[in-house]
Amino acid sequence: MDAVVKLLKAQAELEAGADKRALVPDRAGRPSREEAEAAVRTLLAYIGENPQREGLVDTPRRVIKAYDELYSGYGHDAEEILGRTFGEIGTFDDFVLLRDIPFHSHCEHHMVPFVGKAHVAYFPVERVVGLSKIARVVDGYARRLQTQEHLTSQIVTALDEALRPRGVAVLIEAEHMCMAMRGISKAGVTTVTSQFTGAFRDDPAEQVRFITLVRGRP
Repeated sequence: MDAVVKLLKAQAELEAGADKRALVPDRAGRPSREEAEAAVRTLLAYIGENPQREGLVDTPRRVIKAYDELYSGYGHDAEEILGRTFGEIGTFDDFVLLRDIPFHSHCEHHMVPFVGKAHVAYFPVERVVGLSKIARVVDGYARRLQTQEHLTSQIVTALDEALRPRGVAVLIEAEHMCMAMRGISKAGVTTVTSQFTGAFRDDPAEQVRFITLVRGRP
């Protein structure tokens, strides 16, 4: 039980510092892997399982290994990812759009997945960033306990602060398993969030153009 308490306390500390650039630079103050695995065994017993049966003996180890991957975003630094830019863009003066960036995240209220796509655009000022870097920013913030609203805001803020563009637009569409698998149990419902800054916020025509390109398909 002490391991569970320590794990919950560490999780609360992570959520409280969710906006910091590098949330957990090292393992100081965090439960050990052994304590985390013990917490999984406690949860298995709580739901009525036998943690010692053959099929579950290695489950705690597997769960914690999966957590290392699913929640790797806590070690993510958006400023570092977006730090290198390129100036050879000729006379280009329009926005850059990345459409249909797939992601998976976990609801911070129930710790079950939500899965969807992010659409991200920005108006560069003289320099652009590598396209994969934008996808990495989405992935880095998604691999944390999240709300979709906060995820949208974090992506916008990271691009705005690192690139200083003329504007940023982010639209996210996702299905939340906390709504599909429990509670009201309505599968197939899509949640849409969006946020705009600069030219996208101030010029409705640019918002329309962004959404048209996102929705339009060849």
